[in-house]
Parts: sequence; structure tokens; C-alpha cells
Amino acid sequence: MRLDFTFLFGFAAFSASAQTSSDTIKTNSLQEVVITASRVSESILVSPVSVQKVNKATLALSSALTFFDGLENAQGVHMITPSLGFKVLNARGFSNTTNVRFAQLVDGMDVQSPHIGGAIGNALGPTDLDIDNVEILPGTASALYGMNTVNGLANFFTKNPFTSEGLSIQQKVAVNHVNDRLTSAKPFSETIVRYAKVLSPKWAFKVNGAFTKGYDWIAADHTELNPNANRSTNLFGPDNPAQDPVNSYGNESSNRRTVSLGGRNYVVARTGYGEMDVVDYNLQNMKADAGIYYKVAQDGMLTYSYHFSELDNVYQRANRFRLQNYRLQQHALQYQSSSIQAKLYINSENTGKSYNLRSMAENLDRSYKSDNTWYTDFGSAFNQSVAGGAAVADALRQARTAADAGRYQPGTGAFNEQLARLQDINNWDIGAALRVKASLVHGELQVNLTERYLHSLKEKWDLDLLIGADHRTYIIVPDGNYFMNPEAGQEGKNITYGKTGGYISASKGLFASKLKLGAILRVDKNDYFDMTFNPRLSAVFSPVPQHNIRASFQSGYRFPSIFEAYSNVNSGGVKRVGGLPVMSSGIFENAWLANSITAFQTAVLADINQNSLTLAAAIEKNKGLLNKNPYTYLKPEHAQTWETGYKGLFFNNSLYANVDAYLSRFSNFIAQANMNIPNTTDPAQIPAALYTRTTQSPYRMYTNSRSVIYNFGFSAGLHYQWQKSWVLSANTTFAKLRNTENQDGLEDGFNTPKWIYNLSVSKRELAKNLDATLAYRWQSGYFSQTFLVNGQVSAYSSLDAQVSLKIPVIKSQVKLGASNLLNKYYTSFLGGPAVGGMYYVAVTYGIR
Repeated sequence: MRLDFTFLFGFAAFSASAQTSSDTIKTNSLQEVVITASRVSESILVSPVSVQKVNKATLALSSALTFFDGLENAQGVHMITPSLGFKVLNARGFSNTTNVRFAQLVDGMDVQSPHIGGAIGNALGPTDLDIDNVEILPGTASALYGMNTVNGLANFFTKNPFTSEGLSIQQKVAVNHVNDRLTSAKPFSETIVRYAKVLSPKWAFKVNGAFTKGYDWIAADHTELNPNANRSTNLFGPDNPAQDPVNSYGNESSNRRTVSLGGRNYVVARTGYGEMDVVDYNLQNMKADAGIYYKVAQDGMLTYSYHFSELDNVYQRANRFRLQNYRLQQHALQYQSSSIQAKLYINSENTGKSYNLRSMAENLDRSYKSDNTWYTDFGSAFNQSVAGGAAVADALRQARTAADAGRYQPGTGAFNEQLARLQDINNWDIGAALRVKASLVHGELQVNLTERYLHSLKEKWDLDLLIGADHRTYIIVPDGNYFMNPEAGQEGKNITYGKTGGYISASKGLFASKLKLGAILRVDKNDYFDMTFNPRLSAVFSPVPQHNIRASFQSGYRFPSIFEAYSNVNSGGVKRVGGLPVMSSGIFENAWLANSITAFQTAVLADINQNSLTLAAAIEKNKGLLNKNPYTYLKPEHAQTWETGYKGLFFNNSLYANVDAYLSRFSNFIAQANMNIPNTTDPAQIPAALYTRTTQSPYRMYTNSRSVIYNFGFSAGLHYQWQKSWVLSANTTFAKLRNTENQDGLEDGFNTPKWIYNLSVSKRELAKNLDATLAYRWQSGYFSQTFLVNGQVSAYSSLDAQVSLKIPVIKSQVKLGASNLLNKYYTSFLGGPAVGGMYYVAVTYGIR
């Protein structure tokens, strides 16, 4: 756990002048404002939906390595760690490593990577020196923010150079991998520089830069995914010739065959490579941004900003990837006043020299010996070993050794040379390169009609009116492997995919503003889908300013991301195809469900090996196990959420309480289904074709679940300030997936712990200019369901701590801290890395 105790309640525990004698909860609680929940400035206590706020004074007390890491302790937030340089925020369930249901904004602008459909950690986000505050909105936010917000969003606000001027420098040095069984302890460093300058009463600018270098967390889970492949021949564990450990690649289902040896049938896999063999864990990330600010008027600001990031770290989707020289950029122009907000920005990405670890492993194997040759050599060696008197299990091992002769060995010059060669081949049938160039262009305009133009409505009727509109177009450069333009006559031309939307928001105060009613209606139109309507209705009752009860209903749609819509890639022998009709015509209609094919093949194998049936007889007996594919082309995902909550202050405003509860209903849930097409259209021959891997084509299709899915939960937090300098905080989050209607078992999982607890204590002025914090986080185990691996994630806990010493005479601070102080290694999701302790010292100049 990270020690950001005020994250636990989205509430500012300390003002910037916290060292004065004022009681900051009492003086600031009623004035703390948020923008994200309603797109207008409002008190956090009367926000119509759940929102957590974290300010810069709170961030200064964090024990996390970075401000972004510390968001893990926010009330209602769940975070997973695919990489030291890439963490994923989520709320209210359905977590995964590419979270297209939760958006990240910086100063109100989406910082997603276009083709991925979500943000890569904090790659385009602010540095620790430029972050001002964070607002997290858990739950559906589609009515105001449109696509990709059915689970919520986080909005990062940066410092304004007009109010935060000067030079700041921060240097962090750290060590991780302490007592790691796989490697020695490794150094980590991060250097951050910020400079802001007011040039005149109207002009100001700022620049930020950060350089991070370290050694990534290691994924080395060797849990066996295919333990029962040879149950019919009683071969298990090390005797199983079809082993498939989690973080070993090139031995998955598409790299296996059923072979007849000595009168029996065996499932045999290629050997594959471990993740550590095919990935460089050295992490190096660079990012920079610059902004020019012009005060058009006292109430109007025009800003141009540029963000840049280049990444070298690990990323995970259905497979794991090494991101290398991966570049992200954003150009943005925006105007803001109390009545008008306008934004125009362009995000672009270039995957550089990135590559797919699974494709790398399987094509390292295939590039020294084809599958056909390898299996022929395997069979010959097996027969020779058996003839020499070897037992079956020993003969299988000896056959593998013989077939692997000449195989590239990790660490050798030949292996490294071949890895570098495959890294540049943009065809996953024979190489591993990830070569994607994509952009998004987004424009939006919002007008607060009653702030200036219809001000009489606000004064006379306590009525606020807000209107807005936005448009987004994605632009993908076809690379011939990952994306191909499917339109006839447009081969090789850029793919475009757009959406336009608009909304109107009205809120009305009643009974001297003790009751505030709100209504929002949003309309969106996507290129490939009919118009959708997203309403939000809300009510906040405040009998007194210190106590506020809220209730809301929201409806939201999520349109398919670029990858869900347009992918067309061979992913480890399985063709992943987007679910738009233009991409997948003919596949859904002719496919059979892969899980039924697996059950069919297992039953046939058992009848051959255990019941002495012929192949033809076993196929005829078990063909009834095969199920035709029932899924079809993609439709937008629909979410509906009912929410209630309470925020209140007690004991002369010293205790802050925040509680929320929700129920969400998902229909047309966008998920993936595995299905195979036989290479024959003759109904009599289809079962035989579906028994043999080489006579069928496997697909992984984006489609919609036929289930109606419900999830519900709550979060509650208490935050108490005692004797002005002590702060005690605790929160808990509960989330559960309810039994679904028409369960169809698509593999997108809930992937969320049922319980999360955060506890923390902080003391300012433990000694003169010395602050300290201690925090504890625990989350329950949960079932993780992804295309890489399914299974149970163990419960884990983390103790974090920090002490920081301010040195006012030189405007500096020294912080000594640790995340996961007790160094208890844990895995936040299956297939991901083991995360241990991180022990650091951070020296910051420019503290004000």
C-alpha cells in the first residue's frame, strides 16, 4: 500500500500552509471544489456522484515512489502492475491490462494510446513536480465524457505557471529486486526538472522533463496451464510432453499437435522459451512537456501544450510485449473561461522497435526447424528410444532432446542475433515485430449558458444550463500485420473511425438549494452504429452544509476500441479479428466454439487410448460435443448504474465520512470468444476436420456476450484529524459480480478483489520540519480470467512508510521512503510480474 492517506477519501487533509496553527479540515472542507463530476466547479460535498480528490499538499506526504503509484490507495480504486513503468487504474470491476473502460485525462484531455484504446500508465501524464491535484470519478461517466468511461475516469490537473513559478528539480535513487530469487538487487533512478516563468501579466510558460531508468519486475510464473493434456496416457507433471507454463511462450495450443507413437496418441508441444529468455528487462522511460499560456482576458486563458514520451518497458494484452522506442505525443490547444471551454488535441503513437514475446518465442523455435520437421524428428527419436528399451516418459524426453538439436540457446551470440532479426519482421507467422502508427484527433466545445449568457436564470430560478459537443476520429496506418484496411479498393490507405456526440446538462436548486436536482442527456453517433442516448439523473439533499445525501442513475455506451473493431493479426497461431462486419464477414457464420472442440478432442483421445476405438469410431461417438458458434458482429456495450452515497462532517468538522453504493447492469458486454473454422464445408467431414489442428483455422473474435451482467459494491472511508497534526484514515471497498443471466462464459473476467482495505496514520512535525507517514493496504484474493491465463490471484498486503525533512533555508526536502517495506513479493494479476519492495531516497529542490 502507498501511504497517501487522504487519497482514501478524496479529501484534502492539509492546505499548503499546513504548518500554521489552523485546523485545515475545519477551514477547507466546505471550500474544497471538484470539476470532473459535473464539468463545472462545485463543492466536493455536494457532488451528485462519487468523486475522490487528491491535492498537491496530500501528494507531498505520499510514501509511494510516484504520485501515480499512490493512487492505488484512493477509495474505490483498484490498481494492477504489468510493469514497473506501467500501472493500470480501474474502478468497480472488469479490470484488465488494457483498460478501455476507464479513461485518464490530463487537464481534461484524454491521454490514451490510440490503437490500444487506453492510457499506458502515466506515460503522457504529469511529473511529480507538475501535478497539482487529481480527481477520480469511479463509475459510469458517459453522459458527460462519452466513450471509454463506463467504469470511470481519473482527471490529472497540472500546475499553472502564473501561480506556480520557478525552478524545481527532483532526484530519486532507489533499489528493488532485493532478495529476488531470479536476479540480484538493481538500482533505480528518476530525474525530474520543472521550470515555469511569468513573462508578463498576459504570458507565461512552463517546461517539464523526466528520465527514468531501472530494471523491470520479472514475470516468471511457471504454473502449468495444460496439466491434463495427456491424462489418457497417465502422463502428468514433468512427464507431460505438452507442458505450457504461464510465463513460457511458444508452447501454447497452436504450438501443439496430437501425434501417434507406438500405437497410442500423445499431445506434444514445441519446447518454447521462458519470458526472461526473450525480453530485456532494462527499463528506460523519457517524457517531456511544454506549455505556453496566454491570458486573453481576466477570465479567459488560451493554452498550447505539447507532451512527449518514449518508453522501454513491458506491456501486456492477450500476450506480453516488450515496448521499445515506443513513442507517444500529444499536441493540444485549449481555451478556458468560466463560461466557455474549447479543446482541440491530437494524440499519436509509434510502436518503434516493440515486439510480441509469444511470437518471438515460437518463431525462434520455428526459425531453426519447422514444425513438420521437428515433429518428424521427434517421432523418429521416440521410436528409436522405445526400441532401445526406454520407458514411454523417458522416450518422450529423449525425443525432445533429439528434436531440439540445433535450437537457439539463450545467452549465445546466435540466439541474440536471431532475436534481433525477428524483432524487425512485421509478420507474426515468421517474426515478432509490433509496428503500429496511429493517431486520434479530438475536438470539443462546452458552454455554460447561465454563467454569462442567461445569468438571470441562475439568479432567479437557481438553474444552471450547460451544453457541449465533441468529435473524435481515429486514424490508423495499415501495417500489413496488425491492421489492414478492409474496405474494397482502399487497401493500404489509412483506416478512419469516428464518433460525434453532444450533451445538455441542467441542474435546479430547490428549498433554498438544500435539494439539487440534475439531468443530463447525451447523444452519440459512431461511424458503424446507430445513435445512442446516455442520460444521467441525480439528486443531492443537504439539510445542513455538513451532511449531504446523493442518488443518481446513469446510462452509458462504450463503442468498440480500434483494436476490438479492426484488428486482423495472427496472435500465436490464432487469428484475432475485429468484430465489425467489414472485418469478420463469414467467420461467425462458419465457426465452431473452441471450448467444445477441446472437449471433443479430449474425449476422442480418451476413447482411442483407453477404450481402443478407432479414430473414425471415436469421432463418430463424440461429435455431439461440438457446438456451432452462436455469436455475431459487434454492437456497442451498454451500462446502467444506480448509485447512492453520503458525505458528511462530524465532531466540529474533524471527522470526514464518505460512503457510496452502486449497482451496475451491463448488456452487450464486449468480450472475446475463441472459435475455429474447419477447412471443409461438407457436414460429414466437419467433425474429422475439427479433430486435427492442421485442418482447421482458429480465430479469436471480438463480439458481445449474450449474458446480462450485474455487479454491485460499495466503498466507505473515515478520515480524522486529531490535534491538528495527527491524521488517521481508513477505507474499504467491496465489489462483487452477481450471477449473470444466460451465462455464456466469455473470457473477459471481473478480475477484481472482493475486499480492499487501506489504513494509514500521518504525523506532521514529528520533529522540527520532519513529517512521517505509515500505511497498510490489503486486498483479498480473486479469480483472474484472461486469455493469457485463468486462475486464482492470492490475497496480498503491503506496508509503506516515509519520513521527509524540509530544509527551508535552501528550499529543499529530503524524503526517505519504501513501498512494500517488508519486501513480500506479490502478483497483482496472473501472468504479470512479481512485485517486491522499492526503497528510495528523493531529494527535491524548489519546495515552496
